[in-house]
Amino acid sequence: MARYALRRVLQAVPLLLGITLGIFLLIRLVPGGPLSAYEGNPDVTPQDMARLRQQLGLDAPLPVQYVRWLGRLGRGDLGWSLVSHRPVISMIAERLGNTAYLMGLALVLTFAIALPAGIISARRQYSWFDHAVTTMSFVGFSMPTFWSGLLAILVFSVWLRWLPAGGMYTVGEAFSLGDHLRHLVLPLGILTLFSAARYTRYLRASMLEVLGQDYIATARAKGLGERVVIQKHALKNATIPVVTIVALDLPQLFSGALITETMFSWPGMGRLFWEATLRLDYPVLMAVMTVSATLVVLFNLAADLAYGFLDPRIRYR
Repeated sequence: MARYALRRVLQAVPLLLGITLGIFLLIRLVPGGPLSAYEGNPDVTPQDMARLRQQLGLDAPLPVQYVRWLGRLGRGDLGWSLVSHRPVISMIAERLGNTAYLMGLALVLTFAIALPAGIISARRQYSWFDHAVTTMSFVGFSMPTFWSGLLAILVFSVWLRWLPAGGMYTVGEAFSLGDHLRHLVLPLGILTLFSAARYTRYLRASMLEVLGQDYIATARAKGLGERVVIQKHALKNATIPVVTIVALDLPQLFSGALITETMFSWPGMGRLFWEATLRLDYPVLMAVMTVSATLVVLFNLAADLAYGFLDPRIRYR
């Protein structure tokens, strides 16, 4: 397994280089730029624009800019923001904790709902509980996050005035746990609703397939209790498809839920990415997307290794 993991890591290097090159070119091909706000200003002369482009390193050819960025990345330097003139790594460090906190709570709450709901729904197929879980899963899965979030703000913040519409706490007031929890309810609820609906559907379908296998019938014929059959034989194999989905979702712990954080003004990585997109802040965009791409590759490797633990028939060479 160690040889397999090392081979996958080495294969990921050219892949990540290709991803960063594609991201770099796509960002630079977008019309506008961080200096577009000065182009219509009569007080800014062409000489001023040329000097600004030189100071920001935008006057060099694109290949030179990419090689410079790659060299800084190799030294652990993510560059400086063209808008705030701050180190990008400091900006990410400020937002990373908020995103990890929100997404971590959402992930824990999602598993606390999806695992028992999916297992019970599969064991009691076509029961009233199964129909209720299936209906709620379809509702949660089919509603776009931006629509359900706006609806939640409209109902609970505008009409009922029970919960704040955004932020982590009330600005201008002393921090209190109750106030923070009230700000946490809406973004956490929307993220959990969407994720739990997806995982419940995947786990239910996978459990139904596993419960019909011969080795499950053999385990029951040996006299094993239903709880042992489910936990030690069925659940491990049924979670393999779910592991794949989780491996793709875990990078959101670092890159942030773009729509949710923007909608609820949550100061995390997703909102940082959106703000950098509006301003075409190249270094911030490159840093966030590079970190996201790297985490996607690493978590997919972790999922592949987890398959061998969940299914003893899988061997790595």
